[in-house]
Amino acid sequence: MADWYEVCGLEDVPLRGSRIVKTGEGCIALFRTADNDVFALDDKCPHKQGPLSQGIVHDRSVTCPLHGWVFSLETGQAQGADIGQVKTTPVRVIDGVVQIQLTENTAA
Repeated sequence: MADWYEVCGLEDVPLRGSRIVKTGEGCIALFRTADNDVFALDDKCPHKQGPLSQGIVHDRSVTCPLHGWVFSLETGQAQGADIGQVKTTPVRVIDGVVQIQLTENTAA
């Protein structure tokens, strides 16, 4: 069963930046685009486990700070010639509050 958990206010996620949420299965990076859309991805690049939360957010993508791999914030899929995918987590914003959907096993 999956439940929605309030994790922070929208303003707590920097514009074109990120914020970390710790869960029972690891860290999730929340990303906020220039259009105020929020996405949630695992905070590990599948290439070298780089911290995606420290990457550059551009359009609806994030670039890993270690080796420059680019991932779609919507799907987690690597872009261009790179192959790989980062796990996404459902996220929503209600009345300025960011919520993520987690199963009982992944909740903090």
